[in-house]
Amino acid sequence: MSETRTLVLGAIAGMTIMLGLPLGRLRAPVPRLRQFLNAVAIGVLVFLAWDVLSHGWEPVDRALSNLHAHKAGLAPVIGYAALFLGGTGVGLVGLVYYEQLLGRRRPRAGVGAMAAGQLERAEGWALTPGRRLAVLIAVGIGLHNFGEGLAIGGSAARGEITLATLLIIGFGLHNATEGFGIVAPLAAEDERPSWAFLAAMGLIGGGPTFVGTLVGHEFTSEAVSVMFLTLAAGSIIYVVIQLLGVAHRMGGRELLVWGVFLGLVAGFVTDMVVSAAGA
Repeated sequence: MSETRTLVLGAIAGMTIMLGLPLGRLRAPVPRLRQFLNAVAIGVLVFLAWDVLSHGWEPVDRALSNLHAHKAGLAPVIGYAALFLGGTGVGLVGLVYYEQLLGRRRPRAGVGAMAAGQLERAEGWALTPGRRLAVLIAVGIGLHNFGEGLAIGGSAARGEITLATLLIIGFGLHNATEGFGIVAPLAAEDERPSWAFLAAMGLIGGGPTFVGTLVGHEFTSEAVSVMFLTLAAGSIIYVVIQLLGVAHRMGGRELLVWGVFLGLVAGFVTDMVVSAAGA
């Protein structure tokens, strides 16, 4: 498979995330639909957290096995474990301080702040709580998708065409469900996001698949992969905590449970294609 073809297919696999984004334009969805979308997003993100952490832990587990079999020393274990724990911690705890920093930098009430707010609302870019959460979700998914791109590019560069093709199909199907996770917080907003905002979220979430494919086709680094996977896992866990808070305020435990379950089902079913490739 040529590099150009690999990059094009990698971009398509990432941009299927756009398929779920138009739901963010729903006009005043009924409360139960809001609850359901939020719950499905939680289910999808819980699956992603599990998937990302399991892949990120593989180098640590392999290093431990090599240590036990006296094939390698303790250094790889310490190195990969530090990357795993450090990346997860930065992705999870770091977002708390990032949001605090954003809060301190908000402009004080005044004519200038009011004018800026009116301009943002007119352009559909006001970072309301729902949109800020959507951005965080998109960033977490983007970090995860960068790792997927590394897998696509690396397999194509090694000449494993069947594996690369199955990865592209599987990740494309899987990414299509991730768009619902991004727009779920937007369903609770009174104002609909602009198409430009939704497109930006799609680029943040899906674009890194293309970048990862490009990087993975040129060189592979297990350490870099672990770093990005754990950063993604930490940020996804943080977002899940936020969405659970939203779900608690909305109420409707039965709908929450069913939505989370269906989100998990969507994640695991779309992942089956990737598993069939032996990835």
